Amino acid sequence: MNSDAKVYKNYINGEWVESVSGETYENRNPADKRELIGLFQKSDSRDVDAAITAAAEAYDEWRLTPAPKRGEILFKAAQLLKDRKEEIARDMTREMGKILKETRGDTQEAIDMGFYMAGEGRRMFGETVPSEMHNKFQMSIRQPMGVIGMITPWNFPIAIPSWKIFPALVCGNTVVIKPATYTPLSVLHFMEIFEESGIPKGVVNMVTGSGGAVGDPLMRDKRIKLVSFTGSSEVGRLVSEACAPDFRHCMLEMGGKNGQLVMDDADLDLALEGALWGAFGTTGQRCTATSRIIVHKDVIEEFTERFVERAKKIKIGNGLDESVEMGPAVSESQMNTVLNYIEIGKKEGARLLCGGERLTGGDYDYGWFTQPTVFGDVKEDMRIFQEEIFGSVVSIASCDSLEDGINKLNNVPYGLSASIYSKNVNRAFRAMRDVYTGIFYINAPTIGAEISLPFGGTKITGNGHREAGKQALEVFSEWKAVYIDFSGVLQRAQIDNAE
Repeated sequence: MNSDAKVYKNYINGEWVESVSGETYENRNPADKRELIGLFQKSDSRDVDAAITAAAEAYDEWRLTPAPKRGEILFKAAQLLKDRKEEIARDMTREMGKILKETRGDTQEAIDMGFYMAGEGRRMFGETVPSEMHNKFQMSIRQPMGVIGMITPWNFPIAIPSWKIFPALVCGNTVVIKPATYTPLSVLHFMEIFEESGIPKGVVNMVTGSGGAVGDPLMRDKRIKLVSFTGSSEVGRLVSEACAPDFRHCMLEMGGKNGQLVMDDADLDLALEGALWGAFGTTGQRCTATSRIIVHKDVIEEFTERFVERAKKIKIGNGLDESVEMGPAVSESQMNTVLNYIEIGKKEGARLLCGGERLTGGDYDYGWFTQPTVFGDVKEDMRIFQEEIFGSVVSIASCDSLEDGINKLNNVPYGLSASIYSKNVNRAFRAMRDVYTGIFYINAPTIGAEISLPFGGTKITGNGHREAGKQALEVFSEWKAVYIDFSGVLQRAQIDNAE
């Protein structure tokens, strides 16, 4: 282990502290494993306990801080994110691998969410409704929940934490976050910004380490009132099971197997650009990535030929190079998962049209690079059609009609995102109605959600909650109905109002 490497600490109760064990782990650049980003705390349940204790102690003061004042602190944090956008983006590329254009976008999403949720501090509307009784007033108000545990992924290492932290804080909750093991530096920058914005001690806390050592005790602690998790459906099931015995809340945002439907009347140039961006943006490491392209039989030959030609020309390398279009897999294990699915596709009888290999030679030997990979002649029962790969692999399948295409879009266990390319407004609206996903695009790829609308999916993609937009407040607060009777007599609602 490099003794000269920078050591980063946990953030607990407003202090930067080492793990109780004193152990650390390395964080290296997936595009160049020779570069050591830094050493991060290898925490365990003792560190989690300290963070939860700090958050619990800070809760009463924070929940009583007027919501507009909470919003003002979030506004300061958003402004600091904006001021440091380039620095954060460059560090994100170093630790996660995606290209600078994308890490700048990731950071911008956090900025947008910060400003949006800061405004909720002056809204956070409830309702007043007329009573059925004389001299009685009734209203609904939001109330915070307590300490929120957050477990976030590596593919959007500051955007997704912002989706969780900003609405949780503006509602009056306190936070303990476990960032992804591969991308702790981005969340650490987030903690630095909150500290500088003047947030009280203990309101936000960060503990780094593995899922087993940190994530497991975090999601099982009964002081945690809600676990907000983004990751795989397999781990999401464990989160749900951990919360269920105590009826604690959990918000699960999990996998996707998203499809782009290209009809015979589509603008093929536009559909091609959308498919390339949807399939290979972020190296395919998005829950909303375009993993399947379902093309009408009358245009599939032309579309496929042009798509493969373009995929072969994608420039791959270190994302700090502004000319690079696709970075590496986030880790060796993720790269091997992608390569394994490529072998599965071959064995299943899909036709490998391009790619399919790890990139080697020169600087590629020091990173986890795979070629953009395209399979043709893919059938619905193939694993590469049904299972989330989370890498630079896309399957092309044919359809005979709009109805056939919609059925194929729906015929997977997930229901996150889908899109259709068609110039026919009637077809577009039918697809919008009949495709069972949480997100739907018309003449756009399956990626590109904005912060002002709810984000989430159906089926095994999630458990019904939504992030972003005003709907995020539903996750991080609970409703209270309030009745004020100023009649001076007992009024028994429906009993006294029967006639």
